[in-house]
Amino acid sequence: MAAEQVARPVSSEGGPQTTIETNQQSARGNVVNDFSIQVATVNGSGSQSANLVLLRSIFRMGIPVSGKNLFPSNIAGLPTWYTIRASKDAYIARKKEIDVLIAMNPETWQEDMLSLPPGAVAIYEESANLQQLRGDVACYPVPFDKLTAAVCPEAKLRKLVKNMVYVGIAAHLLKMDMAAVEGALRKQFAKKVKAADLNWAAVQAGYEYASANFTKHDPFVLEPMNETAGKIIIDGNTAAALGCVFAGCTVAMWYPITPSSSLVEGFIDLAKRYRIEESGKSTFAVVQAEDELAAIGAVLGAGWAGARAMTATSGPGISLMAEFAGLGYYAELPGVIFDVQRTGPSTGLPTRNQQCDLLSVAFLSHGDTKHVMLIPGSVKECYEMAQTAFDLAEQLQTPVFVMSDLDLGMNNWMSEPFTYSDKPLNRGKVLSAEDLKRLGGFARYKDVDGDGVGYRTLPGTDHPLAAYFTRGTGHNEKAQYTERPDDYFNNMERLAKKFETARSLVPRPEVVQTGKAKIGVIAFGTSDFATRESRDQLRKEYRLETDYLRIRAYPFTSEIHDFIASHERVYVVEQNRDAQMLSLLKLDVKAEDVVRLRSIRHFNGLPIDARSITDDLVTQEGI
Repeated sequence: MAAEQVARPVSSEGGPQTTIETNQQSARGNVVNDFSIQVATVNGSGSQSANLVLLRSIFRMGIPVSGKNLFPSNIAGLPTWYTIRASKDAYIARKKEIDVLIAMNPETWQEDMLSLPPGAVAIYEESANLQQLRGDVACYPVPFDKLTAAVCPEAKLRKLVKNMVYVGIAAHLLKMDMAAVEGALRKQFAKKVKAADLNWAAVQAGYEYASANFTKHDPFVLEPMNETAGKIIIDGNTAAALGCVFAGCTVAMWYPITPSSSLVEGFIDLAKRYRIEESGKSTFAVVQAEDELAAIGAVLGAGWAGARAMTATSGPGISLMAEFAGLGYYAELPGVIFDVQRTGPSTGLPTRNQQCDLLSVAFLSHGDTKHVMLIPGSVKECYEMAQTAFDLAEQLQTPVFVMSDLDLGMNNWMSEPFTYSDKPLNRGKVLSAEDLKRLGGFARYKDVDGDGVGYRTLPGTDHPLAAYFTRGTGHNEKAQYTERPDDYFNNMERLAKKFETARSLVPRPEVVQTGKAKIGVIAFGTSDFATRESRDQLRKEYRLETDYLRIRAYPFTSEIHDFIASHERVYVVEQNRDAQMLSLLKLDVKAEDVVRLRSIRHFNGLPIDARSITDDLVTQEGI
């Protein structure tokens, strides 16, 4: 993939409102467990370990925390930012404002400093003299190279170890629990004791320097809480991979693409641990195909043969999968496709976040095609919906798409522990040899039960009546070739009925109603976190009550129709330019309810934040 210059995150998007809030907080004294940290470094500098130590240290202090890696789409050399949000109220969406800056990249020093709101903190290399740029920011210059050289004799390691010095500086200034910091560091380097000792020495060097040389003149501090007990930290792709294992998936066909690659890599690691018999024989198959077209073709072939199979991709891969997705729909073949959405087509911005594949996936392929989509809103739902997707794919005999995104898939999230699913796998309408003997035969594409779903047999079923031809659109109820208009019409009507059946099987939406709100808000996926926080802002700052519905699947269920019909105005929050979810809703709801719908869109490539939603809604309401 060619290197691309990426848009840098601007942290002062909040304007005058942000300035007022920051000054008010400072006037009240310390800002405790309610601020954001941004580490500005260079991609490939090894800063990720230090950033994860910071994140996990805060987590170990019992403080709700979230972290987002904003990195460029090249291997090394371009600016990268890692943002950590500590929130006593457990808000985990991206915060628009940056309160504490750790500036480690000379290329962006000046811009990063100028983007801070008044009252913020800046930790930086002392030779940069950034204090000259701002008189309203608390500045802490640090001789990073000098401190690193003192603890790391090997020059080639200093670039990596230097990152741990800023962990120690931040730990002192923010009053972090050093036991929590050491525990997080040793977990990060659990298999490398010498590396752990060296990095811990760097942390201590930073801490001792800050203790000896800095007088704290900012309000930001961390104090222990008890809000993370029993919780875990995991990324969405790993959670989805775990769900695939629990779902009984034994086949993964893929072509690597950011940001989905780690999902299949996670599945491979788990399968090697849990899908190998004592004899050493593997009970799974993973194939890296020549492209995404081949990958989905193999998934559908494996599904036809009776295996539970999946692939993972992103927008460009979805485009290549179009024709096979249509074959899966018309031939009625099960398979699961994880779409970890990202910004833009082709190379685009593969390391930036959007929810921009909804329309393309819903109608992927040519002709009258409609696909089932599941939309997880948390890492726990990535785990759970992975399992649901395989059940639905076999119940409905169709490809099922799980619509994650880069923010959910690649970033670390706090979560309740996942529960072990003791529910048996639902293989759908599969006829055995005994069934065929009892029935005397079957018609593959006949609607016996009135739900649009036919019965199928699997290859190798030991009965002469088990065989049938698997065809696309040109078949009748008995899977025989035909181009008769009435056969085509009847088959298309049955497929439409099956899609209606899916409405009763897909996950229901989450609905939060106050019983007194005229305004409703709809969101989905990772937009949920910012939307919940925005509703609190609207209530506290504008005394504006809203009701809320989170969409979890397509086709839409009756609750969604009822929610829209029961409110004067409904704002649909999404992370794309063209209001794709709004477009799907307009196609589905009653004509008289379309006028109730409004749009709130966020599409700059950064994860959506609450303030953007609040400001947009207030503007549209004329408040």
